Amino acid sequence: MVRKPTSRETARKPNMREAILAAAEELFATNGFNAVSVRDIAQAAGANPGSVTYHFKTKDGLLLEIYRRHCGPMNLRRSELLAAAKRVRDLQDRLEAIVRAYVVPAFTSGSDLAGGGARFTRLRAVMSAEGNEVARKIIAQTFDDTSHAFIDAIHESLPHIPRTDIVWRSHFLLGALYYSLVTPDRVSRLSRGEADGSDAAGAIEQLVQATVAAFQAPALDQAAPARRRPVASSKT
Repeated sequence: MVRKPTSRETARKPNMREAILAAAEELFATNGFNAVSVRDIAQAAGANPGSVTYHFKTKDGLLLEIYRRHCGPMNLRRSELLAAAKRVRDLQDRLEAIVRAYVVPAFTSGSDLAGGGARFTRLRAVMSAEGNEVARKIIAQTFDDTSHAFIDAIHESLPHIPRTDIVWRSHFLLGALYYSLVTPDRVSRLSRGEADGSDAAGAIEQLVQATVAAFQAPALDQAAPARRRPVASSKT
């Protein structure tokens, strides 16, 4: 059953288009893309289904617009920070600046639009996990160019690490970023209150330092033989 946003979440918006976008984002983030219908979105927004199709044509078009409005500002900020990071001369400092340029915009949004906020990050995680083909295409269309730029910049700083290894490690960074933004309470709980998972500055520093160390680890084909054990085949 699709959970409806609370009355606070569906408070009066400046216009119907914004109300539909806000309602759809909340429903997609909570229930996934497949489980939500145009009728669900219209009801949550206080609109009729015809208004949804008038403004966005289809549910696919609505999801695309949600990504555009969040990720345009975030990708722009990442590109600005990346350009500055690439001018750093020291390779160690440059690598840290590149990673920071990727991480910071996701945490430091003053509003839900300039980087996404927790709700949009949760939506991104749900869309990635759901495996919907429409969402997969939208994600690729929105992020691939920026992702390639960061991967190439990291590879220039670490030319001895194969690009494929950097792709894997950047993939792990994205997962850590999602989890840090969506479930900060886990850090507080497992640290028994000694760490505050909602401390954005602390989370950024932990994530940047861990990611820099991961990128600088030896390439997989250079790892010591004792550390690379073959995967045991299952016997039937």
